[in-house]
Amino acid sequence: MTVPTALISGASIAGPAVAYWLNVHGWRTTVVERFDELREDGQNIDVRGAGREVSRRMGIEDDIRAATTGEKGTEFVDALGRPLARFAAGTSDSSGATAELEILRGQLSRIIVDRTRAETEYLFGDQIVALDDGEDGVSVDFAHGATRTFDLVIVAEGLRSRTRSLVFPDPSPVHELGLYTAYLTIPRTAADTDLWRWHSAGRGRSVTLRPDNVGTTRATLSFLSDVRGLEELDRDSLITVLRRTFADVGWAAPRVLDALDGAPLYFDAVGQTRMPAWTSGRVALVGDAAYCSSPISGMSTSLALTGAYLLAGELATHPHTLAFSRYESLMRPYVEQAQKLPPGTPRIANPRSRAGLATMNTVLRIAGTPAAAHLGGLASRWFTPPADAIDLPAYPLPRATR
Repeated sequence: MTVPTALISGASIAGPAVAYWLNVHGWRTTVVERFDELREDGQNIDVRGAGREVSRRMGIEDDIRAATTGEKGTEFVDALGRPLARFAAGTSDSSGATAELEILRGQLSRIIVDRTRAETEYLFGDQIVALDDGEDGVSVDFAHGATRTFDLVIVAEGLRSRTRSLVFPDPSPVHELGLYTAYLTIPRTAADTDLWRWHSAGRGRSVTLRPDNVGTTRATLSFLSDVRGLEELDRDSLITVLRRTFADVGWAAPRVLDALDGAPLYFDAVGQTRMPAWTSGRVALVGDAAYCSSPISGMSTSLALTGAYLLAGELATHPHTLAFSRYESLMRPYVEQAQKLPPGTPRIANPRSRAGLATMNTVLRIAGTPAAAHLGGLASRWFTPPADAIDLPAYPLPRATR
């Protein structure tokens, strides 16, 4: 019997997760990644709801728990760093702005990749440049490697996936949210805590600091803008924009700006992927390439893990045409719920006017009181995404998962 083959583009989270489940179901998998090695960097991410249940079925929940960042909750502060409101981390699979399981993106990727290395071929430093989707398979041209043919190709890249455009060239599926975020890793100081601390500075700007488990601090500078294309600036131009934008902001902003020259820096326009279809012929999309819900949602990682599980499970039990159809019908309601951000997002957390900032701070103070928590937790409901809004099928497994 011929073993089915799949090429997966992207070695972050969704890609290795698809490889894991296809391996379990008896497929031969290859993962291609354009970076030369697995990226160990990245910011704090949540593992919630259905995504957490998938991690249990993969046998990696304990590994994730052992690598958590240690974040104890979320604290909003004023320009002097004085607390406005504090909210404890969630204590269930889904609740809280800070989830019970918080981990660095690179570390979660490493955990899943390590589970697949024995059976999955990894091609680092290469990428797909052309696809020829035929009746008997997909012929793939690589930037560096020889042309190869696979039964299926699965694109598990990011919001602005290059490979996706080879299959779905028009129209652009990215829905911009009008928010830019710079992500940095900076030295930890004695003043840092085990809380995700957030300062909204007015004029659509915010600064955050988050703990990690490697002795540094993860920082963000976010700002609203109607200008498009800033993510395409070179590093020097980007640093100039950030310094001018945050020059008068208090609390930790001067410290983060001082670190810009030497700190690892990633900058992007925040958006969502909205597509009418996630499959075409023998090619499927999964994770952010298919349905990025944005970092604001707290759901991207759970969508990646859940989508990988469903796609692989359906491919294991149905011909690919039916499997793709079922994957879309099972996953789309979950995605639509995840992409429904709280009303006013992202502007409500990044007020432009003084009045808007004062209103937000007043609401936070009230929501953070013991009385509000006793009455049902306004903040908990606001910060908790719909991570459980799907019933996961139990697919028959030809062999036990590790």
